[in-house]
Amino acid sequence: MDRLTIDVQKAGYSENEQVIQDIHFMVGAGELVGLIGENGAGKSTTIKAILGQLPFVEGKVTIHTGDGVYGYVPERPVFYEELTVWEHIEYCGVMREIPDWEEKAKELIKTFRAENYIHQLPHSLSKGTQQKIMLIIALLPSPELLIIDEPFIGLDPRATKLLLQIIDVEREKGTGILMCTHVLDTAEKICDQFVLLSNGTMFTSDTLHDLQIKCRLPGGSLLDCFDYLIDRDAYDEQD
Repeated sequence: MDRLTIDVQKAGYSENEQVIQDIHFMVGAGELVGLIGENGAGKSTTIKAILGQLPFVEGKVTIHTGDGVYGYVPERPVFYEELTVWEHIEYCGVMREIPDWEEKAKELIKTFRAENYIHQLPHSLSKGTQQKIMLIIALLPSPELLIIDEPFIGLDPRATKLLLQIIDVEREKGTGILMCTHVLDTAEKICDQFVLLSNGTMFTSDTLHDLQIKCRLPGGSLLDCFDYLIDRDAYDEQD
C-alpha cells in the first residue's frame, strides 16, 4: 500500500518561476525512499510541494493515510523562543487533538532519552538534541508517513545510531519514510530505493541494484552511480 504518491509536472513560486518539473515517484508502506541530489537540485522544493507550501503546483500530491496525518522533520529545527521542550510537545498534542498524547509523549521522551531536557528551552540545546525533539513532535500523532530533511547533519555517532533504530521501528510499523540526505554512504545501507534529482528534474527512481545495472557499475556505490548519472546528464545537455 502506498503512503505517498507524487505526480508533479511543474512547481515553483509562481507560474513564471518554476523550480522543479517531471517529479513522479511513490513511497510505500514500510518503505524508506532516499531523495538525493546536489545543492540546488530541487530536493527542498520537492518537499515543499509535498507539504503544500508552494504557490504554484501543476500536478498532484496524494498522501494515502487514513486521516491525512504525516510527520515532518525539517533540516533546521523550528521552535517558539518562549516555550520549553515539554510545552512544545503539549502544544502539538492539544492543538492536533491527538488521543492519549501525554502517554505517547512520555514514551517517546523515554525512547529518545530526553528526560533531562523537557523543561529547558530548545534553543539552549545542541543540534542533535533539538533534532530529537523535532522527531518526538513528528512521531507524536503516530503518522503513517514521515518526511525527514537532512536528518544526520549535526548528529553525533550515538544520536545517529538512535535515529537509525527509530527509522527501523517505524518501518516495521508500516510507516512510509521519505528522507532527503547528502550522506550517501548511510543512505546506501538503509534506503529501499532512491529518487535522484538534477537541475530540478527527476532523472531516475530505482533501487541500488537497478542503478548499478543502469550505470554498468556492478558493485558500484550509490556515490559512484550518482556521479555517473550526473556526468551523463551534463554531457547530454551539452549535446
